[in-house]
Amino acid sequence: MFDFTHQTALITGAGIGIGFAIAQALARQGATVMLNDFDEALAHKAAESIRQTGGTCEACPGDASDVAFIEQMVQTAVERFGSVNIAIANAGITVFGDIFTTTPDAFQKIVNLNLRGSFFLAQAAARQMKQQGQGGSILFMSSVVGHQAHPGLPVYSMTKAGLEMLAKQLVIDFSPLGITVNAVAPGATLTERTLDDPTYIPTWSRITPMGRPATVDDIANAALFLVAPASRHITGQSLVVDGGWTSVGIPPV
Repeated sequence: MFDFTHQTALITGAGIGIGFAIAQALARQGATVMLNDFDEALAHKAAESIRQTGGTCEACPGDASDVAFIEQMVQTAVERFGSVNIAIANAGITVFGDIFTTTPDAFQKIVNLNLRGSFFLAQAAARQMKQQGQGGSILFMSSVVGHQAHPGLPVYSMTKAGLEMLAKQLVIDFSPLGITVNAVAPGATLTERTLDDPTYIPTWSRITPMGRPATVDDIANAALFLVAPASRHITGQSLVVDGGWTSVGIPPV
């Protein structure tokens, strides 16, 4: 079911965390991976780590909100590997702040990466997939806060809900080309960033019905399911992976 042999996958924001776990899982299942991160050293380190475990992976560092870079990244993947079959818009930024303190600059920074970058990655990848004539899969990285209000995240939550609507909207354009487009909405997840907070595990274990926050592998497994050839009749959907948290909606206070 998760055989990605002869598939080229491009994933943004994949130097660490969920993005790296998805890249690693795709490579483990036979995909050739183009790994992007804004941090050049981190991108190369992550790609080398995947190669050391037997995967095929190349780093493509750069700004995933920059349209010219996105287009070049897709072209680079084609030049090196011959095709783009899977594109995962994982790059994103979380900035906390209420409606009264959010500045225009902070607003624009979040929107540029979370929405603009994801939209134009989908555009560039789908144009290439259309040219190839073999279909493909596009995946957006949403969040549970696109479904459930969370203190301090008005702009971030707006962008994540927007990505889920974008996945539905693009079904109209992509389905005739055999391209699926979906979203994964992770809940609380253990990453390098969240593990810096000593209260994170006890808080989210207490308020998550399954009794723990997600691991990056929990999210990667869901991502692979949605981009797998076996899931080609699933499109326009958002898969929430949160241990049941959105069913009860207990705030982390």
